[in-house]
Amino acid sequence: MSSRVRVGIAGTGSHLPERVVPNSYFEKIVDTSDEWIVQRTGIKERRYVADDQATSDMAVLAGRAAIEAAGIRPEDLDLIVVGTVTPDQMIPACSALIQHRLGAVNAGAFDCNSACTGFMSALSIAEAFVGSGRARRVLAIGAESLSRISDMQDRTSCILFGDAAGAVVLAPLEECKQGEILKTRQGADGSGYDLIYMLAGGSRRPASEETVKNREHFIRLNGREVFRFAVTRMGDLIAEMIEGHDYDDLCLVVPHQVNKRIIDSALERLGWSDEKVMVNIHRYGNTSSATVPVALDEARRAGRLVPGKLVILVAFGAGLTWGGALIRW
Repeated sequence: MSSRVRVGIAGTGSHLPERVVPNSYFEKIVDTSDEWIVQRTGIKERRYVADDQATSDMAVLAGRAAIEAAGIRPEDLDLIVVGTVTPDQMIPACSALIQHRLGAVNAGAFDCNSACTGFMSALSIAEAFVGSGRARRVLAIGAESLSRISDMQDRTSCILFGDAAGAVVLAPLEECKQGEILKTRQGADGSGYDLIYMLAGGSRRPASEETVKNREHFIRLNGREVFRFAVTRMGDLIAEMIEGHDYDDLCLVVPHQVNKRIIDSALERLGWSDEKVMVNIHRYGNTSSATVPVALDEARRAGRLVPGKLVILVAFGAGLTWGGALIRW
């Protein structure tokens, strides 16, 4: 049996839409306030795609940035894996559109749907392909247009979500010399499927006049239960990722940007301060599968990824699902 290939992160990239949507926007359409939103979520603003934009438009730009950062060409890619719950359309896969527009003529492409854990799933799959030698360079993307499926009449959920895309290129460590992926973790608990969901649009409740009238094509969530699950899962996942290593060896935790209170509560459970945690939810809101790769790219460009130090990525989402990764930068 051939030895396993050590895998690194060759490049990162991200894209945020131009349209900035402040909390004051929601004060005009639902019963809420800037103070209420900031206090309960930490969000001050988010980004929305333009009317003529879709998820693939952002993903292509994030993918190009990651490819350029990796110093390769689109045709050097062997595979593209996209985590999203908001593809441009049901058929074909969003990844196929992205592959074509990038000019990645030698790459296979498919989507994966694990909601906010989508990028972590894509990253884990990409690492497995490179690590096994079945691919040499893989583009993993997390991209969402959540504004398209947010119910602007539901004040508990519409304030949370934004649109964005982030991407990484994985390659053999001997080639990229940075960001070695030491381990990944994927988990699920389907008994919590009804805590975050969209009721219609699938095979059980296909689109109809009734489903549209009943507003069944929007995200629904049980905020109280999601909060409880998220705090526990985030803390446990971070602890699992750093197990066997010293806290002093850690330079950064990049968590899913779901809610500032959830991040703070998870850190409190661990007894950690926030000095080593990347937070940008105040500017972008919850962008689902895009939160981790966008934050990772911003951290890289800000110089927060220290060579030789550990980086932890964690996310959780509808399903319920969760995923983590430990990286030696």
